[in-house]
Parts: sequence; C-alpha cells; structure tokens
Amino acid sequence: MIDRTDTETTLYRVAISAFTYYSDKPHAEPGYTVDEDVAWSIEPLASLPDAVLAEMRSTIRAMITNPTANRRGFIARLASLAEE
Repeated sequence: MIDRTDTETTLYRVAISAFTYYSDKPHAEPGYTVDEDVAWSIEPLASLPDAVLAEMRSTIRAMITNPTANRRGFIARLASLAEE
C-alpha cells in the first residue's frame, strides 16, 4: 500500500510530536493544537484510504497525548501498512 520510508517517516514524526507534547502546551503556546502535530505526523500516509487514515489519526493522537500509551501495536500496524 505504501512505501516503508513513509511508515518510518510517520513513526519519526509521531515520536517527535509525543516527545515535545505536554498537557499545558496549548496554553503555553497560543495557537497550538494537537491537530497540527497529528496532521504533520500522518502526512506521509496521505495515499491510504480514508477509513485507514481516520483510524491512524485517532491512534496517532493517542500516541502524542498519552505518555503511557502502548506503542508496540502502533508500530506493528505501521509496519503492516507497508507490507500490504
């Protein structure tokens, strides 16, 4: 479905977004929304079907905003997209 480079880029972007996110960020940085990080992170996957993109947006949002989220499933799902 997509190239492995796209999945690796997405993983990198999600990691950067999660690492730099903190719960008070929207107040500390006026105009910031987590949606901009989600959009930037998912951009390499733009060629995927809408249903898959919706699933990935939801998952990416959780990966960014929840520091205790289980990332193994997300990484496995990304890898499977490159294999389909």
